Amino acid sequence: QVQLVESGGGSVQAGGSLRLSCAASGYTYRSYYRTYYMGWFRQAPGKEREGVAAIYPGGRTTYYADSVKGRFTISQDNAKNTLYLQMNSLKPEDTAMYYCAADTSVYTPLRAYEYDYWGQGTQVTVSS
Repeated sequence: QVQLVESGGGSVQAGGSLRLSCAASGYTYRSYYRTYYMGWFRQAPGKEREGVAAIYPGGRTTYYADSVKGRFTISQDNAKNTLYLQMNSLKPEDTAMYYCAADTSVYTPLRAYEYDYWGQGTQVTVSS
């Protein structure tokens, strides 16, 4: 059973930056980064959960939602079993609870229903 724990959320003014982290543990494979598709998702109050960024096993392929392209960067530190989301030029519309997710088989990387394992979330609030 994979456990995911997010951290790094907080409050920031528009134009600022935050880096979210997602520590992974409990995986049965020797190296999770070669096995799991990893994604970042967000959900604002009253809205559906939406995909923000995803990274394929091995880390060479990434996907981003159009709304964050050029501002957010997904990456992973294999030695630390940690996934990151660097968020720059933050906007008030980026305010949401951010979740990381993992799965061994994903067809559409920014679709939430594709992922079985989820963290508890970390809140990001961007003020204007």
